[in-house]
Amino acid sequence: MCFSRRWCMLNDGNFSYYESDKTSTPNGALKSTEIVCLSVNTPERHGYDHTFELYSDSERVYLFGTDDQDSHKEWVKSITKMFIPSNAEALLRLSFERIGRLKYKDGLNLQSPRVGWFALVGSSLHAYLEDSEEEEEIHLRKLQELSIQQENEVLVLVERGRTLYIEGDRKLDFQGWCVGIQKAAGSAGDSLSQQQLTETDIPVIVDRCIDYITQCGLTSEGIYRKSGVNSRVAALCEAFRRDARSVRLKEEEHQVDDVSNTLKRFFRESGEGLFTIQAASAWLSTPEESKKISQYQLLLSRLPRVNKATLRALVNHLYCVQRFAELNQMNLHNLAIVFGPTLFQSDGKDYTAGRVVEELIEHYTDVFEVDEQQLKRQLDEITAIIKASGSAGDFICTVYLEEKKETAEQHVKIPGSMTAAELTCEILDRRKIQVREKDYWSCWEVSQKEEIERPLHHLERVLPILHSLGTDSHLLVKKHLAMEAILVYLASKVDVSKHGMVKFREERSILGLGLNTGSFHDRYFILNTVSLRMYKEVRSNRPEREWQVKNLRVYLGIKKKLRPPTCWGLTVIYKSEKQEKPEKQQWYLCCDTQTEMREWFSTFLTIQVRGHNTVCHTGHYDSLVIMIHCSVCNTGHYDSLVIMIHWSL
Repeated sequence: MCFSRRWCMLNDGNFSYYESDKTSTPNGALKSTEIVCLSVNTPERHGYDHTFELYSDSERVYLFGTDDQDSHKEWVKSITKMFIPSNAEALLRLSFERIGRLKYKDGLNLQSPRVGWFALVGSSLHAYLEDSEEEEEIHLRKLQELSIQQENEVLVLVERGRTLYIEGDRKLDFQGWCVGIQKAAGSAGDSLSQQQLTETDIPVIVDRCIDYITQCGLTSEGIYRKSGVNSRVAALCEAFRRDARSVRLKEEEHQVDDVSNTLKRFFRESGEGLFTIQAASAWLSTPEESKKISQYQLLLSRLPRVNKATLRALVNHLYCVQRFAELNQMNLHNLAIVFGPTLFQSDGKDYTAGRVVEELIEHYTDVFEVDEQQLKRQLDEITAIIKASGSAGDFICTVYLEEKKETAEQHVKIPGSMTAAELTCEILDRRKIQVREKDYWSCWEVSQKEEIERPLHHLERVLPILHSLGTDSHLLVKKHLAMEAILVYLASKVDVSKHGMVKFREERSILGLGLNTGSFHDRYFILNTVSLRMYKEVRSNRPEREWQVKNLRVYLGIKKKLRPPTCWGLTVIYKSEKQEKPEKQQWYLCCDTQTEMREWFSTFLTIQVRGHNTVCHTGHYDSLVIMIHCSVCNTGHYDSLVIMIHWSL
């Protein structure tokens, strides 16, 4: 690219450039109100070391370069100060790669976009949003979701507690922001801190692999000792390297040994290693027996934040693996032999590295100061997963068709892999029921005591549900009569969220006597993809309560003895994952109309089943497809109906 030297001037909110310093008439000019973005280019991007781009609201891009770094910084700062409003001037202190104004939507205002000022700095997006005097920082590598709605030119950033929609009404400018933010949100190198991270500072690749092996591989003999297929391991490593956030490990698509070797390869190839190059020798030194725990705790406290969180998560996982050694044959010593050389990136000729790993696992609860009750709950949950996986044999249960009565009973063998869709198909096939158009059959969990029910997601495993059912609950296969109305409502929605006034009551007990008390009160609720927040009123700034959606189970109905003000209610059961002694919390939402209740319920369902990508036999879909609780089956003499809602992401 060929540059032409021009004399440039900033004066009274105008940036002008001239043929030379002796020319009185400018070749061109930009008013401060016309500049929407400034982008600082990397050296030599345009064949010149120090360049920046200015984007105008008329869809034009101006490229400028300076002879040295100091003048480059001065021009960038001066021009930016000219078009950035005073309330966002704090952004000027940052070493940004891109800065400018964008339209956005978030929170309650999803109808009309507002204007914000944004600065991209490394892996963070700093922002001054409309009506806000405080600077916000979004850690892009910690986003739960990042996607682009191409047809609407909307960039969707999902973080804990909020979804931010950034709109582009200028194509060139918007493309630049999309490329910059996507690059910043991805992995930037081989070290742990440069990876896409979870909210708890664990690399996503580590979190996903550990979770998959916990769900599917703890009973696999020789887990972590056996090798996977090298080509599949390499492909999986590359997929995580490109965009770990988008990788979904599924039992029917990925092999346990491939995933375990992906995790090992990640640690072996990570820059500086888990224990860091500087501290590795200190970890490998042999401490006195009496000082062993305190020495490990001291070294742990000195690790970088991400390394410390990752080591804790990995040792916790390995501790759980060896607790089930009678099933997987991987005891403490076997795991140490595998992971010692892997984590210290050594040749494994001696057992020094293995000794460290073995002692960290053996003394896990002391070194990491683990709450033993919390660990016991974790092990109980893993035991339940193993039982539900089918290793303990099939389970015979009674399922009812349309209503609970003897003539409607069906006794079904439930293998660990059976889904709600497969169970529904099994029942309909046994009774030779022909499925007609717009017959939406589902499998329901019904509690007679609580007078509530909920349809299971079509991919939900049946066996864990059976293990959790009380004596007063049962499974029922019946038509979903409200599905047509739900589909109409969901098809009209642009965003997966809902807010509004609802009557709320919490289940309480008087002096432990088991006597229910409390009454229904009006509260304002906001439901998004991550959380449900409750406010005292619409104008309240801070929520009274907040719950993570993933920990909620929502049922249709409210028991009559609570005297709900209307008959259109939802029962919500919440169980926190982080409480030392988690207790089941139960509360109620009462709506004014049946339509309102269906809208809240369908939004809950949509959020909780989002992420299930699927392909229908009628064709392929580029957008995310969300299956609303229905049967999917092409066996026997009938075809069940597939219901799909498209959310363009």
